[in-house]
Amino acid sequence: MRKDSHIYIVLVKAHTGLGRVSRVLAGGYEYSHIAVCREDCFVDFITFSRRRHYAPFDAGFMHETRDCYCFGKHDRVKLKIFKLPVDSRGERRLNRFISHVERHQEQYLFNLYAMLTMPFLHGFAIDGAYNCMSFVGKVVELSGAVRLAKPYYQYSIRELDELLKPYFYTERYFGDKETPATQRYMDNVPLRENIRMFLRLNKKLLRRMMKGGCNEGSHI
Repeated sequence: MRKDSHIYIVLVKAHTGLGRVSRVLAGGYEYSHIAVCREDCFVDFITFSRRRHYAPFDAGFMHETRDCYCFGKHDRVKLKIFKLPVDSRGERRLNRFISHVERHQEQYLFNLYAMLTMPFLHGFAIDGAYNCMSFVGKVVELSGAVRLAKPYYQYSIRELDELLKPYFYTERYFGDKETPATQRYMDNVPLRENIRMFLRLNKKLLRRMMKGGCNEGSHI
């Protein structure tokens, strides 16, 4: 008989300006980023995030490595990890979902609006758009490990932390020495390029919303 597999939900204490601001707004709650790992070596973090450290609006589907979290004076990062059991049906759902998003990642947008308004509107979906919270919320839903009391895109990181408490695995600091560097991740980005990317992302999000694309948040 085949044993059920597992998937890991990883909360990240991010060393970014946005991470520091979110910790202040969240009353000192440590974790400001969230990702998925398929293996317990924790070197491949699947999520929606910025593709370059200094380009917050160049964002979308990402395979992050630990050097995305450890840089400059920060030679380690604090992670809180949950280990979710996934049966064969859940594994097929997850593989289909993640593979689809990865193959068609150019069609998926970063849901900036939902992320910025999460403390007030508590999440909303735009068709074919995710942020780290809604992407991981969808993964948790598809895993079948827990029953969600509300739509997956309405869960904050703190709420996912509480929801997954029975599946706690570890909480500790990790270094980046044993992981490969993410190419061009720490390259400097001129202000003018950041402004262009901000305007381009807003244009795409607004266009999708005007077409009535505020529903499930997925093309699948």
